[in-house]
Amino acid sequence: MRERKKVLLTGASGTIGFEVLKQLFEHSELYDITVFDLKTYRSKRKFAPYKKSIHIVYGNIFNERDLLKIGAGQDVVIHLAAIIPPLADEKPTLSYQVNTTGTEKLIGFLELKSPNAFFIYSSSISVYGDRLETPWIKIDDPLIPSARDEYAQTKIEAEDIIKGSKLDWSIFRLAAIMGGHKMSKLLFHQPLKTSLEIATPTDTARAFLNAIEKQEHLSKRIFNLGGGATCRMLYDRFLSRSFEINGLGALDFLPKSFAEKNFHCAYYEDGELLNDILNFRKDTMETYFEKEKRKVPALRKFIVSILKKPIKKYLQSQSEPLIAHRTQDKEMIAHFFKTEH
Repeated sequence: MRERKKVLLTGASGTIGFEVLKQLFEHSELYDITVFDLKTYRSKRKFAPYKKSIHIVYGNIFNERDLLKIGAGQDVVIHLAAIIPPLADEKPTLSYQVNTTGTEKLIGFLELKSPNAFFIYSSSISVYGDRLETPWIKIDDPLIPSARDEYAQTKIEAEDIIKGSKLDWSIFRLAAIMGGHKMSKLLFHQPLKTSLEIATPTDTARAFLNAIEKQEHLSKRIFNLGGGATCRMLYDRFLSRSFEINGLGALDFLPKSFAEKNFHCAYYEDGELLNDILNFRKDTMETYFEKEKRKVPALRKFIVSILKKPIKKYLQSQSEPLIAHRTQDKEMIAHFFKTEH
């Protein structure tokens, strides 16, 4: 039996990160697992079942002293730690510290202590920017992030740092990851006619897990990671089905509630390339919705259906496009809308 590979996983308490941890743990006879994350009540609770079997390192990814706590000689690094929207847009300095500076500090540490590590990075479809009019994306398309998309900019800069490093690496640009997300004001940032391709956290984690043993096929390459043809749907239809599952009824928000431009998401034209190597796709849009249905107890759906009007009223109050329209904020109107009628 071979010696276990040392695998470092950052951001292990996140939606995808925790799925990766669970799948890694299922193969603990193959992998010596170290997780690096912020020490919070949430992370401590999530890691509790594994704490006797894995190495847990708490700290800030952009703090060099915290990184020194990580053991040397890592074979594989799965770097998922990131500040994501909407927090990334609300706190751009923190987003840059974690997503860009944190990646740079981690790379520097690994070049010294684990120079032979294979570095696998989760980037984002947001780097391609607004593709409403050109909804088919390929990996060599230009990176033109939407205006004010702080998250996308940090990902682009992190990609450049990785490509310029001394490590071997591979970058996965993740499609919309659906599963475990809460509704937020971003609900209204996405135009209703967006071509949406999703991937589930389980499938995405499987891609990262399978990548560990496929270094020779992934080395120094960038890939688009999405669920494929069975995971595509226009955003208005996706949202309508999500509302129905949760007992919220029809998607009957006021006109101007949803932006008309300056977001991201589309279909991956070349997503098969990564799946051909890693064979990670198991879910479809239908299995995603079935899983979501099972998460909603009948009693909760009943209560939500009774309270759907005030709930949707509150959600609508969070719509920044509608606020811009009502306040006649010309700068924000220009940001969210193609033309003002």
